[in-house]
Amino acid sequence: MFQRWIDDFKNSASSTLRLTSLAAAAAMALLITAAFLCAAAFVFVLQNYGPVQACLTGAGFFFVVTLIAAGSYMVRKKQIEARAELAAKMAKSTAQTVLSDPMLVAAGIQVIRAIGVKKLIPILAVGGLALGFLATRANGSSGANEAPAE
Repeated sequence: MFQRWIDDFKNSASSTLRLTSLAAAAAMALLITAAFLCAAAFVFVLQNYGPVQACLTGAGFFFVVTLIAAGSYMVRKKQIEARAELAAKMAKSTAQTVLSDPMLVAAGIQVIRAIGVKKLIPILAVGGLALGFLATRANGSSGANEAPAE
């Protein structure tokens, strides 16, 4: 059983490494292409208008690219914060609904009386740990496609 998990992990790690190296090679090629295009545009403007205008053109182009990147970063960060706030509200309302149900409270009291408080404390501790692991796993899988906030 564990060998299958290990083999699956090895396969996924190797495919992830291959994809990452291919993405890095593509990014490097794109960077070099962009550098040559910038150099060609600089030389063209330099020959037709002069050195000051060529430098200002390059600066203006990269300033616009920077503004677009910063704007998209800010929009994405707000989306992530809004999604986290909505998830917190949903979790809070669900917990309040469950705790306010009189049938559930009565069933809980009957379970405590049947099992006994001294035996129930370790069971609750293990259940709390399991719930914590499930909650972190659920949060980790839903946020796998999101970029970090900062």
